Amino acid sequence: MSKDARVEPVFQTSRATPEGLAGLLAEVTHEFASSLNVEETLQNAIDQIIVYLNAEAASIFLLEEDGQALICRKCAGPVDVTGLRLRPDQGIVGKTVTQNESQIVRDVSENDNFAAVVDKDTGFVTRSIMCAPLTVRGQCIGALELINKRSGDRLFAASDMHLATAVASAAALAIHNARMAQALVEQERVRKELELARQIQLSLLPPASRNELPVRGVNIPAREVSGDFYDYCEVTGGRIYFSLADVSGKGMNAALLMAKTTSLLRCLAKTAAGPAELLTQVNAEICETASHGMFVTIVAGYIHPASGLVEFSNAGHQPPVHWRASGSYEELVATAPPIGILPDVKFESTRLQLNGDCLYIFTDGVTESIAPDGTELGVDGLCDIIRAVASVDSRERLDRIVADIYAQERKVHDDLTLLMIETHAHG
Repeated sequence: MSKDARVEPVFQTSRATPEGLAGLLAEVTHEFASSLNVEETLQNAIDQIIVYLNAEAASIFLLEEDGQALICRKCAGPVDVTGLRLRPDQGIVGKTVTQNESQIVRDVSENDNFAAVVDKDTGFVTRSIMCAPLTVRGQCIGALELINKRSGDRLFAASDMHLATAVASAAALAIHNARMAQALVEQERVRKELELARQIQLSLLPPASRNELPVRGVNIPAREVSGDFYDYCEVTGGRIYFSLADVSGKGMNAALLMAKTTSLLRCLAKTAAGPAELLTQVNAEICETASHGMFVTIVAGYIHPASGLVEFSNAGHQPPVHWRASGSYEELVATAPPIGILPDVKFESTRLQLNGDCLYIFTDGVTESIAPDGTELGVDGLCDIIRAVASVDSRERLDRIVADIYAQERKVHDDLTLLMIETHAHG
């Protein structure tokens, strides 16, 4: 007995009745819901559909996320068309998706919408097509296509469409649920990876316990991971190395470039003669290996605690603020482009004798914070905050500045990073 002979009586008897149809749909729904994996669900769907609907061939087409193409994700029958791409409006499948309506074509030779490309390429003969939209919450995500009924005149009838539409609805819901489950799994994977990245980033920051050094820093990421960083540590010659940087972009790529840059800076800072040489070496390495289009703005330098001298170089970063004990301030503008753009850059050093003055270095996440009235904080606004807390002990001042920014109900859309250097000459 052939497969056709086994299947056909089932449809003519038990499943042709309302009770049989209800039982069939319950069975189909159960089969579809048995897997929350998209690929498994699609395979289950097409394997069941070609039997339940007594078709010679069947395909499931899904819209790409951008809606620019219909892709055959699964098929069953004598010809494998998996991966076939159609325009969203191409063929009977495209018409089904575009109009979000079922289509039945008893004789494709008389239909202008029929796309005969598969028949021409494979020799397969399409006589009749039935398509039902895969619709979830009113949105069409693709279509179920059935080709050539396996019995009688091999042409689909209007009575077949009721079953096709019902099965397509069950399949669409199953695909939607599988996608949602897959998205949740992916979200959890990304969350764990971001948490690991955040922990790694935190480990790269200087320990908060090092309060004996004349430098303080704070970093508040706008997301799980930050594209900003700061660092400081004691190096040779009684110097204290420091840096603050902002990596272009957001997310994991920025975080990875940040980790690479901060490691390079710390390693090379131990032997570099000065900040200009340090940034020259880092720039050469980043230009050679960084992803195209990514760069880093950096202020890096050395503190000489015994003399109160601070020397630094600025590679395309927002100007640091030299805050004088008198209450006046000066912005120190960058003289070189960011790291990672041009391999042959001459970096210059700026030298300051602080001795009671203070140097504030920060990212644009600070100055671009937005007040409720839509105005940006800006450098002048930041200096107003600094002026209000200028008499506060240096151990607490940075925390007060950050607290005052947020106390004004400002929205901070970017990473917020600040570094404060305050020295007093000995002797």
